[in-house]
Amino acid sequence: MTPLPSITVRLDDRSITLPAGATLAHLLHRERREPAAVATALNGRFVPRDARLATTLHDGDVVLFFQPIVGG
Repeated sequence: MTPLPSITVRLDDRSITLPAGATLAHLLHRERREPAAVATALNGRFVPRDARLATTLHDGDVVLFFQPIVGG
């Protein structure tokens, strides 16, 4: 049986293997993070909450989860 294609991304300070085609939303779900409680960046660029489902991850990408900043 041929193994399914996979990618490796960096999340915070660790490597994570995901299926090829995984999205940022998939990674949040896998890590059991509440989407509304975390902000995300991909390769140093902020990714808005509503763009996570359409943001496909690629081998070597660097993802950061961080506390959203609110205020005025």
